[in-house]
Amino acid sequence: MDLKHYHLAGVAGVGMSALAQALVDEGHRVTGSDRFWDQGERLEIFDQLTAGGVQLVPQDGSSLTAQTTGLVFSTAIEQDNPEIEAARRLGVPLLHRARMLAGLTAGKRCIAIAGTCGKTTVTGMVGWIFECLGEDPHVVNGGAVLNWRSASRVGNVRSGSSNLWIVEVDESDRSLLNFSPDWAILTNISKDHFELEEVEDLFRKFAVQVRQGIVCGEGVPGILRNKQAGAFPELYESAIEPVLHGEGYRFAFKGMDFDVPLAGEHNARNAAAAVLLCDRMGKDLTVVREALKSFKGIQRRLEKVGVGRGVTVLDDYAHNPAKIKAAWSAVRPFSKGVHGVWRPHGFGPLASMMEELTDAFADVCRPGDELAVLPVFYAGGTAHRAVSSQDLATRLVGRGVSARVVDDYETLEEELAAKAAPGDVVLCMGARDPRLPLFARRLVDRLTKDEL
Repeated sequence: MDLKHYHLAGVAGVGMSALAQALVDEGHRVTGSDRFWDQGERLEIFDQLTAGGVQLVPQDGSSLTAQTTGLVFSTAIEQDNPEIEAARRLGVPLLHRARMLAGLTAGKRCIAIAGTCGKTTVTGMVGWIFECLGEDPHVVNGGAVLNWRSASRVGNVRSGSSNLWIVEVDESDRSLLNFSPDWAILTNISKDHFELEEVEDLFRKFAVQVRQGIVCGEGVPGILRNKQAGAFPELYESAIEPVLHGEGYRFAFKGMDFDVPLAGEHNARNAAAAVLLCDRMGKDLTVVREALKSFKGIQRRLEKVGVGRGVTVLDDYAHNPAKIKAAWSAVRPFSKGVHGVWRPHGFGPLASMMEELTDAFADVCRPGDELAVLPVFYAGGTAHRAVSSQDLATRLVGRGVSARVVDDYETLEEELAAKAAPGDVVLCMGARDPRLPLFARRLVDRLTKDEL
């Protein structure tokens, strides 16, 4: 193999960390930088990446040389980043993360998981099931599979020896169009990063690039065919009626009952899509059923961080209206009251989804539930600050929701420690900010100490 040096800017990001590990697994030399590393934040992911063979360096361009094969970046990296400037000066090729991943899958059998919501969980499910089927796949995911996490692995990548790659592909920056997979799952289509019509057109463009077949969430084939007919591969619609079973859900398929050991009806629908894909690909459903039972879930997808003083603390990546509603609805049946915590992940997304976010929180917050909104996450750059978290809180109060802005994690910890009662759930939600899951763990520690 021709060994190369790739440098990844923003390596702590979930997509970038996955690609960094995949490149190490392919035998390349990989360096990575991150502003949180430069700021002295010693996050767990840095230890895992280092143990896995990634060399961490300052984000100042000093690791780049004229011999560097490529600087890999994501849409989150701004063009005035010092490493972007150093790469241009040295003539180092600039490689978008998705193009790099698509290059790794080129010429291989590929299953791509797409959709506005649920794609990370479905990618993890499919990857785990195919491992249990003995297929030994490569898996690159947008979240850490708890079955695969270790001190030296983040859990968002599985290195396999087969010719099969299972990858999550992203619509937020249109990078899913870099992929032409054999099979795909398209979980659902809703407004998130773009207006709904633009999102629908984007998924149509992706769908025509799939070679064999697409398993679709309920209603998706109709959306795809609304403006275009005849150009798609086979579309298989997953339509099930899940029933509550213990703390999870159960659904029937081809005379068999499938138990989903994860909270939320949406996860039962995610699992049904994974099962239908396996069926369409001719896999043994008995093995699939048993594999699904042993799937532990995804980090920061309704992850149970712990219980203290009778209060359950959950951590979730929910950052758009559909995901927020799914997460909140999943925990309501098992809680006396929900203390929601949400951090907007950017000024632009907050502004574009303000109406939908207002509706989502107003729909799910019961009397007795409450929501604490943290300030908009800002990691630097030239974001236009036209709206604020207070704008959302004010709208929600006008809709009868008990909502407030809390300025920092220290204040929030004190408030929740005082308010949360046995049987309540604290649901922490939001993307991008690595301090949010750390806060959830610190809160569990605080509540546990209060019991002593």
